[in-house]
Amino acid sequence: MAEFTLHTIDTAPEDSKPLLESSQQEFGMIPNLHAVMAESPQVLDAYQKLHQLVLDSSFDNDEKTVVWQTINVENACHYCVPAHTGIAKMMEVSDDITNALRDETPLPEDRLESLRDFTLSVVRERGNVDEQAVAKFLEAGFTKRQVLEVVLAVSQKVLSNYINHLAETPVDEPFKSFEWTKKR
Repeated sequence: MAEFTLHTIDTAPEDSKPLLESSQQEFGMIPNLHAVMAESPQVLDAYQKLHQLVLDSSFDNDEKTVVWQTINVENACHYCVPAHTGIAKMMEVSDDITNALRDETPLPEDRLESLRDFTLSVVRERGNVDEQAVAKFLEAGFTKRQVLEVVLAVSQKVLSNYINHLAETPVDEPFKSFEWTKKR
């Protein structure tokens, strides 16, 4: 595997420096994912923008966590599952939800399970989701807007999950206690 640099503000390409400074301000550190992505200012910029767009979506914090972690777990992302476990704690998402997502066990609410099922359909079927899956998602109380917002989150997570696989991004120190490996 090619070795990727964990850039700092000093070592990053010039156009990545302000993006890393933004990461530092937002997170109080430069997450290793951002440090890797800094190799391409366009990738880091796209990721930061997608992340903000997902944060601004119509999903509440529990729902965002379900979408993000469903994708992370399905893609077996060694970096994003621990990171989003820590993020879920900061967002005050219950451990019952987080643990069910990490362990691929039933979620505590049927509506959240419908969200996980639909997200898995989008990921596994690469967007070629059948009418029944969409109808079931809408019947669970979600909207057409949220159908599209799941795709938005998938776009964000493709960037992070795939780059973490390629770069073997080390888990950040604050998230090491949440390390994870896929059980199946």
